[in-house]
Amino acid sequence: MNLINKKNNYLNLITNIENLLNQEQYELSLLANAASLIKEYVLNTNWVGFYLLKDNLLILGPFQGRVACNPIIVGSGVCSHSVLQKETIVVKDVHKFVGHIACDEQTNSEIVVPIFINNRIYGVLDIDSKSFNRFSKLDKYYLEQIVGIISSHIKRIQLQSEVKSLI
Repeated sequence: MNLINKKNNYLNLITNIENLLNQEQYELSLLANAASLIKEYVLNTNWVGFYLLKDNLLILGPFQGRVACNPIIVGSGVCSHSVLQKETIVVKDVHKFVGHIACDEQTNSEIVVPIFINNRIYGVLDIDSKSFNRFSKLDKYYLEQIVGIISSHIKRIQLQSEVKSLI
């Protein structure tokens, strides 16, 4: 896929994810539909999903793909590295990443984007590919925007839940 098509694909994903998530009222449903939509639009991927940070563990959330590792102890793996660094991690070749956790032996590259809610790590978006060097700066840029959209909708749902509990 050329750069222009890839960019247009991401712009369409952003539009569609906004429209989809505007209707969601539950965090679990939001994450499940987001994983599915991202898997549809981000081509050449074999796994798309979320890990949520709970008690120093990354707990498997909604995903699309083969069975996944669960839980991940913070301190090991690409997802954990993203949490500790509080930044997006792009791995061109997972076999050269010290501490990589091989959930799917067919995965060769990975991108992990941290999700922040109120300046705290909520979890990560994890995307794997069978291709080496699959993820570029363009992917990083747009996936960080998409995670920002997801984060804002999670905040909205959490706030609505807090308001309901006060009534």
